[in-house]
Amino acid sequence: MRRSFFHYLMKYREESPRDEIAEFANEAFRDHSFPKNETSYDELSRYLELNGLYLPSMSVFDEAWERYIEEEKE
Repeated sequence: MRRSFFHYLMKYREESPRDEIAEFANEAFRDHSFPKNETSYDELSRYLELNGLYLPSMSVFDEAWERYIEEEKE
């Protein structure tokens, strides 16, 4: 079974984030409305465009998504 994007992203959480993906993971963790069981790029992208004010750019999500897709292929 494919794990959710949120579950994947949580491996990047860091107390002192060293990059934008770690910061994204920290903020997604704090976002109680984040769609935690979602595996759809379109649904997550739509949510973040409307609610992801903590993202400096959607390119951070796109980079994390690419990593997620690559790792889920393995």
